[in-house]
Amino acid sequence: MVGCGCDVCHSTDPHDKRLRSSILVQSGKTTFVVDTTPDFRYQMLRTHTNHLDAVLFTHPHKDHMAGLDDIRAYNFISKKPMNIYANSLTEEAVRRDFYYAFAETKFTGVPELNMITIDETPFFIGDIPVEPIQVIHYKMPVFGYRFGDFTYITDANRIEQSEKEKIKGSKILVLNALRREPHVSHFTLSEAVALAIELEVPEVYFTHISHQLGKHKDINRELPPHIRLAYDGLKLSL
Repeated sequence: MVGCGCDVCHSTDPHDKRLRSSILVQSGKTTFVVDTTPDFRYQMLRTHTNHLDAVLFTHPHKDHMAGLDDIRAYNFISKKPMNIYANSLTEEAVRRDFYYAFAETKFTGVPELNMITIDETPFFIGDIPVEPIQVIHYKMPVFGYRFGDFTYITDANRIEQSEKEKIKGSKILVLNALRREPHVSHFTLSEAVALAIELEVPEVYFTHISHQLGKHKDINRELPPHIRLAYDGLKLSL
């Protein structure tokens, strides 16, 4: 077993127990997740999420889609395929990695998926409006999303001005901030703070946090009052 000697890994603060980044978006009529991480099954169990209408993907990296196989439990409950919203790049990866779900002859119990290809055109999932926001993750185009007054951006290190305009006016922004040191494909803490201030969103939370960043309570002390670190189990309402 490989051990970790960092303070975050040994912290007893539950805010420092970080699984892979994903969010559950919910209205009175609609429930969906953004990304199915390798921790997807446990994340759904611990939040007692017994109903799910859809999955919305940001991009095809494994830490954001590897848990998709466990969608089969929701197929069993709903007795129908799960709607999967993804851009063409992510759809290609889903069809490749979960090929058995798309085979002409399927084994019993494989995930039942209804692929819906999206682009930058706004759309609805149930009664929830979804506006795609294209951000850059090193050289990969990744989708963030705006749901009404709430915007979610993960896995980015650059956002073009035209896409920033789509974020402005949000009441809440969740943005990735990996660590202090420069990274090829993620915003650093200082870069994320600067972007949050530039966008003038009144309530900001940082996600996709590496253990290298430090302890939750220590980092929060450094941040402006309207910017906090997100944590597993955080609930935000609009």
